[in-house]
Amino acid sequence: MNLSDSKKKLALAGVVCGLVAACLAYLGNPANMAFCIACFIRDTAGALGMHQAEVVQYARPEIIGLVIGAFIISVATKEYRSTAGSSPMIRFVLGMIIVIGSLVFLGCPLRMVIRMSAGDLNAWVALIGFILGVATGVFALKQGFSLGRARMANKESGAVLPVLMLGILILALCTSLLKASEAGPGSLHAPIIASLIGGLIFGAFAQKSRMCFAGSIRDIILMKNFDLFSVIAGLFVVMLIFNVATGRFVLGFDTPGVIAHSEHLWNILGMYTVGFAATLAGGCPLRQLILAGQGSSDSAVTVMGMFVGAALCHNFGLAASGTAMNAETKEIVAGAVPFNGKVACIICIVVCFIIAFTNKRDEAK
Repeated sequence: MNLSDSKKKLALAGVVCGLVAACLAYLGNPANMAFCIACFIRDTAGALGMHQAEVVQYARPEIIGLVIGAFIISVATKEYRSTAGSSPMIRFVLGMIIVIGSLVFLGCPLRMVIRMSAGDLNAWVALIGFILGVATGVFALKQGFSLGRARMANKESGAVLPVLMLGILILALCTSLLKASEAGPGSLHAPIIASLIGGLIFGAFAQKSRMCFAGSIRDIILMKNFDLFSVIAGLFVVMLIFNVATGRFVLGFDTPGVIAHSEHLWNILGMYTVGFAATLAGGCPLRQLILAGQGSSDSAVTVMGMFVGAALCHNFGLAASGTAMNAETKEIVAGAVPFNGKVACIICIVVCFIIAFTNKRDEAK
């Protein structure tokens, strides 16, 4: 099964992934979120006790399903390759940076597109930053940036993250060891079985289509190639139809209940950070999970960095707050990026520049 040999097949893969996201939104996932890698990693990190923010603690089956779905389909189609050794600690740092930038914006690139399809103008503003971030990463690539070549590793090495994800699923289903929110975004979720099946399907189609939000823009800039963009377009169209049909499309900036804020500069800089770091790491948060599922230990290290970054965001007060309605006064309270989050975002951008222009191929030095 090859979905990457035509734009029609790629668009169809995006449609399937869009249908999965729409179903999960309908079945109970947070409004205007449906499927968000950064937010779901943050929730899962909270369930594991890595941070103590009680409103965002829940082991999201979608994250588990993505990795296991990519693992199963890559093994079944003989695309599983256990590789490792390409600057793992730098990738760990890039994983942290990706999630810090995401939680300053309040969403990964996948959620950015989902928010765009629901009329959230803040996400359209953030798209500017994401494109500029990817473009900066592309410039670094043209200047010779490289994290080195991964090498073949023991087959068992590439299976570590899928096994760990399976372990989290078993803990969630069979024990009471994991934490779970009783209020807030962490308490809003589709049924476990539906979430897991949705993650498995999304993971399989994302693996076969090479879905990547940063990669799609990178390919357009580098090669004028719109193949990967076809996947994103398919997902966007389905979510747009779903949001309009269900009355969830609300055009505006300050819309309470959708976990977003209207600090435009920080929406731009947050997603600039994500686009820049994702291009350096070789893929957006979704792509890192898929690559880890198909055997890349380098991507698995990046995913571990994302978990740590999510924990840091809530342990050190870096994550933004969303616009909400005060339950008592019924007044709209604007969301905001805390001072710590702004400082962290700037530091992350500086670190990205250092990584981008100090790691070069031998022939480019």
